[in-house]
Amino acid sequence: MSQKQLKEAFISNLNGTSLLEISAGLSLPPLCLLCRGLLLILYHLHHGKPVSSRKYSLLLDFLVLVSPLLFSCTVLSPIIFFIPVILAAFCAGIFSKIYSRRKREARAPFGQIVEEFQKAWLDPERIPAVTVFRVYVNVLTSISILAVDFPQYPRRYAKAETYGTGVMDLGVGAFIFGNALVCPEVRHQSHTTQPRSSSLARQVFSVWPLISLGVGRLLSVKSIEYHEHTSEYGVHWNFFFTLALVRLAASLLLAVFPKHKAWLVAVALAVLYQLLLSTTSLKMFILHGSDGRDSRLGFLDANREGLLSLCGYLAVYLASVQVGLWLLQRRSSVRGWLEALRGLALAVLVLWVLLQLCQACTEPVSRRMANLPFCTWVLAHCLLLLAFFVLTDLALVFTQLLVKGCSVPCCWKAVQPPDSREKQGMEAVPVGRQDRLSQPCLISAINKNQLLFFLLANVMTGAVNILIDTIHSKAAFTLCILHLYMFFNCLIMYILHARNIVLKFW
Repeated sequence: MSQKQLKEAFISNLNGTSLLEISAGLSLPPLCLLCRGLLLILYHLHHGKPVSSRKYSLLLDFLVLVSPLLFSCTVLSPIIFFIPVILAAFCAGIFSKIYSRRKREARAPFGQIVEEFQKAWLDPERIPAVTVFRVYVNVLTSISILAVDFPQYPRRYAKAETYGTGVMDLGVGAFIFGNALVCPEVRHQSHTTQPRSSSLARQVFSVWPLISLGVGRLLSVKSIEYHEHTSEYGVHWNFFFTLALVRLAASLLLAVFPKHKAWLVAVALAVLYQLLLSTTSLKMFILHGSDGRDSRLGFLDANREGLLSLCGYLAVYLASVQVGLWLLQRRSSVRGWLEALRGLALAVLVLWVLLQLCQACTEPVSRRMANLPFCTWVLAHCLLLLAFFVLTDLALVFTQLLVKGCSVPCCWKAVQPPDSREKQGMEAVPVGRQDRLSQPCLISAINKNQLLFFLLANVMTGAVNILIDTIHSKAAFTLCILHLYMFFNCLIMYILHARNIVLKFW
């Protein structure tokens, strides 16, 4: 077999992993974020100021926010269930040290601190959990697209061939979910005087970068005969085309149906698509082609997975729009977000039950077809990760209130409540707002240029695969390559952020 055939076989015919293992892995990014936040608060407690050095800030962010994820999906994957326990214990130790120091100075009872925390007001203009969710999906995707070509990346984490729940299968759906959370239909909630046709025209124009990237990827992959998994999207299709078409189709549907009914359209679309899969020959066509022997004749036959899975991805996108609209409902207090957290937990529980019912009554999860169980699974786990990030933010808010004047980048800031502003005749100023502007942060850096980060990761992945025999790499060499790859990508984003450069021209 040629090197190209070996690499294609290496990522083919896989069956995924368990839902429990994926859930355990989803707890790692929030725990890394919590660990980073507690370390920064502890530093402020001891030195009376935040970390101001850009060099040390980048090093800390990379070592705490990125490096543990690289280890957990390679050499530490056999003990993946123990890593969250270790990280949680480490965070508990840091918090204990912060609290004991604060208790010696203030001597306030714990009940009073909790009561003050629940009454605290948060900056209503920002939801850090949404930003962190989207950044981490990008980071995890960037890690996986290169790591999957190395033997240290467990085969069960890679995309499943037909049925199964692989980590990378969830990553595809999470990308759709994250894009929908900040789509124009969510961000521009207020009524505008602009005609609907003008808004649609802007949406059509806004997807051209994705289509251009899709065409660029197609031409480059075919020209250098780069290895590819044909049954993933088809012969000519790729994920950039899926992102563009889903966003465009969603804009058209939301121009016809009310935005607050997006979940109903999503349910109708997913159920109808599943009925077609179950009662017609559509499923056999997707899996085996028009002649039943995996033919790839004609554009539809050649790209059947990418084209027909658009129905499922569109349902995920529309449901995610509904989540985004719900998240942006005005909640100004900690108490309001604790109630929202309970709502997220209930939604995850309901979706988890629905997932079991869907798989029992229809078929297992299939990313290849984007069937109803796949849509339910993606929404359940994305909401779970989002809930973890909200919980992490609230934990960091609680800790910040223990140490007056400190702040954590990409985290909520406590603000003065309205009654105190009226008495003092002043505006709501987030605690540490001035510090936040000067504090460097890797999450903010990646968030500013997310599409560039993803594109750069794709280009570097191709370069590494061309230059290195990844399949036969040793563990130490693999970890070295993955760390250099991610660090270089993060460093580019960090430099652009430091110079306030945003490469967006559409």
